Amino acid sequence: MALFSKDNFSHLGLLVLRAGLGAQMAAFHGADKMRQFSERVSSAPDPLGIGHRNSLILTVTAELFCAVLLVLGLASRLAALALTFVMGVGLFLQQAPDPWRKKEMAAIYFAGFLTILFLGPGKISLDSFLPRLLRKGGGGPKASAARMASAAR
Repeated sequence: MALFSKDNFSHLGLLVLRAGLGAQMAAFHGADKMRQFSERVSSAPDPLGIGHRNSLILTVTAELFCAVLLVLGLASRLAALALTFVMGVGLFLQQAPDPWRKKEMAAIYFAGFLTILFLGPGKISLDSFLPRLLRKGGGGPKASAARMASAAR
């Protein structure tokens, strides 16, 4: 496979998308909410009716922890699902009556996280590297089956 192939650039593009959106979300949204948790908890939006505290906990979990997982490319689709959900709630419920200019950033994040959810993390991710490392290191079901077959001979 050529270094400058369309496939390689697609995986690099997914890395840039994952790392860019995830780092921005974690640093400028999740970390801020985590630092100011006690000040925000009583006034946090509760668009799903699950309580201010629970809403803020779920939001911080997605915006900080899932965003970090996304940057690493670990459990990427699950992290992207959580982030897409949080951005969807913000965009379609919490900010629904707002003018487009106010909800534009939520729409951009929503579209980016939804794209990662659909396409996956790409080959430049821990989701891609870990299974290959485990197989090479003697772990995994394929390696175990091969060892058992050779021992039976």
